[in-house]
Amino acid sequence: METYVVRVWLPDRPGALGQVASRIGAVRGDVVGIDILERDGGQAIDELIVELPDDTLIDLLVAEITAVDGVAVEDIRPAPKGPHDPRLDALEAAALLVGAESADELMASLVQHTKADFTAAWVVVLTHATLDTAEIRVSAGEHPTARWLAAFTEGSRMSNNPAMVHTGPDDVAWAALPQAGLSLILGRQGPPFRARERRQIAVLARIADARWPEVAVAVADQSAGG
Repeated sequence: METYVVRVWLPDRPGALGQVASRIGAVRGDVVGIDILERDGGQAIDELIVELPDDTLIDLLVAEITAVDGVAVEDIRPAPKGPHDPRLDALEAAALLVGAESADELMASLVQHTKADFTAAWVVVLTHATLDTAEIRVSAGEHPTARWLAAFTEGSRMSNNPAMVHTGPDDVAWAALPQAGLSLILGRQGPPFRARERRQIAVLARIADARWPEVAVAVADQSAGG
């Protein structure tokens, strides 16, 4: 069996998801997971985990799904290896952040798990500073320059709401770590970041930021003892 993540737009009405599942079953596919990413304006964006007998059925699968009135396929991609459960992934990431014993471990865990959990092409932890003095503390993947990232976060911070859930272009998401004086920024190629994903990124950033004073004190204590 081949497993795929299928992101679909569908009318937010009773029975729409059932119709899509029926079409998937018509090509011998099996829906083994559902994640609601966004609901707004009478539309829902769902991410379905679908098992297919083989990859030659992908085109037929898309044709069957889009045959349902008002439904469109935004993206389809192979599922990550191993069990795929966004809620469990989020809990595991949170547990590692809570258990981090140093600032380096905390930031490394944050970057590692946001990159994997959100299939990001790149992730950066950036210091809050001016365009000319901003520095990249930790990163993964090929990312924009520190100056571009600093300009992006500053512009986004000034234009967004006071809840500190910062949005931006569809392919970039970010959240602040105010106590640490850092920003978590990630980008990807493919499906846009949706509302639930952005909220989850913000929550992980808040967990890391809440841990920051403890790990920062631990570093200071070690330095004083050394």
